[in-house]
Amino acid sequence: MYLSTITFVHVAVSLFAIGAGFVVVHGFLKGRRLDGWNAAFLGTTIATSASGYLFPFEKLLPSHALGAISLVVLGVAVYARYGRHLAGRWSTTYVVTALAAFYLNFFVLVVQSFLKVPALRALAPTQTEAPFAVAQLVVLVAFVAMGYFATSRQGMEARFARGQFD
Repeated sequence: MYLSTITFVHVAVSLFAIGAGFVVVHGFLKGRRLDGWNAAFLGTTIATSASGYLFPFEKLLPSHALGAISLVVLGVAVYARYGRHLAGRWSTTYVVTALAAFYLNFFVLVVQSFLKVPALRALAPTQTEAPFAVAQLVVLVAFVAMGYFATSRQGMEARFARGQFD
């Protein structure tokens, strides 16, 4: 019962975090703060990374390392947003760390999809096959592109700091 409950909650929170991440990225690209969505994204992404440690395990796994990296990145994002209030370069720091955390969560979604969806599992049963690598490469390139466009908007730091948005 415990395992099925924690799995359900973990997956539901993860999917909500990914959905909120898309809204937050849209805000980045449009120069909008979307304070509520950012708080929801950060909170659910932290909950996703932390709840991964509630599953029983006998040894540390790559997922535990990824969760630890995500929590560190999220700590910086929270500090940039709420501790430094997006002042100056902290707005860029926030965008980069929020996107990195979103990417890590999405990376796990792709991994889990290739493990759980029969059609994808057939394409890459060991996740060393080309379809898995191509999928992860496409995701990485998409996130790098989002980061580039989100951080290269002219005057982004100044607009975030002054609270002026499109």
